[in-house]
Amino acid sequence: MAVVDSRTATRPAPVPRAKAGPGKLPGLAMAAAGVALAWGTHRLVPAVPMLTAAVVLGIAAAHLPGVRTRVRGVGKPGLTLAGKRLMRVGIVLLGLKLSLDDVLGLGWATVAMVFAVVAATFFGTLWLGRRLGLRGDQPLLIATGYSICGASAIGAVSEVSGSDEKDVATSVALVTLCGTLAIAVLPLLHHPLGLGDAAFGRWVGASVHDVGQVVATAQTAGPAALGEAVLVKLMRVALLAPLVAAVAMAVRQRRAAAGAPAEGKRPALVPLFVLGFLAMVALRTTGRLPGGALDAAAQAQELLLAAALFGLGSAVHLPSLVRTGGRVAALGLCSWVVVAGVSYGGVLLTT
Repeated sequence: MAVVDSRTATRPAPVPRAKAGPGKLPGLAMAAAGVALAWGTHRLVPAVPMLTAAVVLGIAAAHLPGVRTRVRGVGKPGLTLAGKRLMRVGIVLLGLKLSLDDVLGLGWATVAMVFAVVAATFFGTLWLGRRLGLRGDQPLLIATGYSICGASAIGAVSEVSGSDEKDVATSVALVTLCGTLAIAVLPLLHHPLGLGDAAFGRWVGASVHDVGQVVATAQTAGPAALGEAVLVKLMRVALLAPLVAAVAMAVRQRRAAAGAPAEGKRPALVPLFVLGFLAMVALRTTGRLPGGALDAAAQAQELLLAAALFGLGSAVHLPSLVRTGGRVAALGLCSWVVVAGVSYGGVLLTT
């Protein structure tokens, strides 16, 4: 009879140690490659903004045979990190493009016009999206993107609303598509609508979504139009902070009304990256930053947002988008008409 050692009889069998995953580095490397390709695309075709190219390349990477498996597998953690964390840093640096002196220089009539455009577009899109029965936070995110600053605003609001990644990706894809179309469509309406160069620039700044798309559209009418467009657009960007704070407050109230558990994550009333954005606006207003520092920050901001948008684009699943495509496209078209129409009326009243 075999003798069993009591010291080893009760010892559990060793459990194989799980192999550590590759972590976030593969996805971050993919995002860096996407940024390089987006930069190259913009250099070859200057009419295509770098941020727009980044989103399109991210969507393409998620669907190309041989690439999509790695994007949705080993690259997913790093691409998700890029879409969230790098987006926050890019939004903070975006504040360095805005000075309070520039906003006040627009005049109170223009400031009131911008407020009216943002409010009409946001609440009109939100209401229509609910009526169309779009899923989850899609109406909120699309309304934010159209009314404020495109994909950057969607990323900021999704951080405090806890939106599903698929809703974020679909909203980014729609807003990017419409903003890209604006680059080709709006210059054709410049003279038929009877707008001078400066007025055209204000209309572009008040109605086009992303900052890069605004620049690409307004530059077709010359430097006067470009200057007006950027100032009006940055005024819309300034409204990102109060909008995010309002969404955060609404989320907190909704969770409290639903009896959410105390251990659940409670969104900050004013998220840290929004405070950083406001701090950068205040810093720019002091006028103490040298031009070289502002240029470097602008380049870093564009690279960070490009990486983030590549990450968001890689989360787009076109078959799912097609299934809700009719309603999403209808909301995008209606919202585009609202923002273009209200801003056009506002420009006529304030010029």
